[in-house]
Amino acid sequence: MSKRLETKLGRESLIFETGKMAKQANGAVMVQYGGTVVLVTAVISKKPREGGSIDFVPLTVEYQEKTYAAGKIPGGFFKREGRPSEKEVLTARLIDRPIRPLFPAGISHEIQVMALVLSHDGQNDPDILALNGASCALAVSDIPFNYLIGAVRVGMVEGEFIINPTFAELEKSALDIVVVGTKESIVMIESGMNELTEDVVLKAIEFGHKSLIASIELQEKMKAECGSPKETNLKINTIDDGLYKKVKELSLGRIKEVEHKASKEEREELIDLIAKDLILELVAEGSPWIEPDVRAALVKVEKEEVRRTILQEKKRVDGRGFKDIRQITCEVGTLPRTHGSALFTRGQTQSLSVTTLGTSVDEQTIDALEGETSKSFMLHYNFPSFSVGEVKPVRGPGRREIGHGALAERGLKPVMPSKEEFPYTVRVVSEVLESNGSSSMATICAATLSLMDAGVPIKAPVSGIAIGLVKEGGNYVILTDIAGLEDHFGDMDFKVTGTEKGVTAVQMDLKIDGIGLEIVRQSLEQAREARMIVLEKIKQALAEPRKELSPYAPRIVAFKINPD
Repeated sequence: MSKRLETKLGRESLIFETGKMAKQANGAVMVQYGGTVVLVTAVISKKPREGGSIDFVPLTVEYQEKTYAAGKIPGGFFKREGRPSEKEVLTARLIDRPIRPLFPAGISHEIQVMALVLSHDGQNDPDILALNGASCALAVSDIPFNYLIGAVRVGMVEGEFIINPTFAELEKSALDIVVVGTKESIVMIESGMNELTEDVVLKAIEFGHKSLIASIELQEKMKAECGSPKETNLKINTIDDGLYKKVKELSLGRIKEVEHKASKEEREELIDLIAKDLILELVAEGSPWIEPDVRAALVKVEKEEVRRTILQEKKRVDGRGFKDIRQITCEVGTLPRTHGSALFTRGQTQSLSVTTLGTSVDEQTIDALEGETSKSFMLHYNFPSFSVGEVKPVRGPGRREIGHGALAERGLKPVMPSKEEFPYTVRVVSEVLESNGSSSMATICAATLSLMDAGVPIKAPVSGIAIGLVKEGGNYVILTDIAGLEDHFGDMDFKVTGTEKGVTAVQMDLKIDGIGLEIVRQSLEQAREARMIVLEKIKQALAEPRKELSPYAPRIVAFKINPD
């Protein structure tokens, strides 16, 4: 049975339609806003994944922009859509990040959410439709999904907030912020802005959250009228209670000793030794337990102990106070023949950033649904496996690398000079050489230094910091400059970049079902204090852009010819 519902959201009507297309998917919804239409489907595998416990939701999200949606034929020899563009990868991540924590823990069946852009009006970005559609497709399906979410984009033109601004309005907007939430709380934030105060950012988030409730109410109505009953016979991986108690009894004392070792490598080595000892003792012939289950139980015990220490003993794993930042060192001019370079180290996280200057020939051409554009500032982020002491094959950049690079680029874009002031194409590459917590924020700091080392006249230095959260019921602790373990076992990764004047980018991801505005406010304030400290360290290394370009950089000379 086909069903079509609509509600007013911003200037346009948000329309959901189900039962007309893709009826063999577990859930399928067509979402329309203006002349932009996205089909979103959700499918779950009939059989669970093989093997023991898995410590992640086996979810994949795909987002594809079909060129016919905008009345275009793809370029290139094959004349068909190829590998995902950067925009498609970033939108797939935008959908994945808020829905992932809302599936039941331990689900072992593979889930795929796919969004196809079928029509595009050149004004309304399909990414917001795909996000709302993903929630609605899961809502009407038989796939267990614990909450419904809504999403809006907030812009700000002439001091006024706008819901779901058009591409033309975003050009003039001081703010581009995507807010995703449930009715009660905020689940994800993704934004870039022109050095705005934390107070303005908070008001924009609040405005967005109030507006997205209209989408959730429409989804609730759609679910009530034509949703399928939720499947209750799916395999959910849980840790055997007897095994958990045995692992806790045998390992807790040793974990308490290990957790306060300062070095990440030392901790990992000792935890691995504990795991091996447990496997020798518990995985014997005739035993009901297998190695992956023992390791999963150990992770659970370790997670509980790390969180208990933070919440009850008010201590961090590495002994820092809740607002303390790890030791920072900055170095500029690290490499002799590059146009600009810098090495930024914070604790056990290190980014080598290199700036290259080119001419207009080096600009990147982007062929998007809304038209062809060129890009004269690019920031690329690389995360080689040696940065975390692992061995992995070298492939092209993964989704995470593309996402982290885009965040750092967004954080620096507001301070970049105009083409009239500086007619160069600028490419910054961040090589993450060590990682133990927030390499994307180290990238921002290293990139700022390498840009200034190259003589790029940025308006102001930019610093970044990652804020974490450990929350149990009403009891919570906000952590400044989270290390890898606190990110892994914590509930939030809240990244903020900005100058002395204001914020340039915010990205918030959660592992829980949402937080209130008060935690967002406290996190922004704690991030501001930390950003100022990091900014001071950057300025001590290099206070302002160099007056002269590198002798190895190309020279562009602008002059005027008398028309006569």
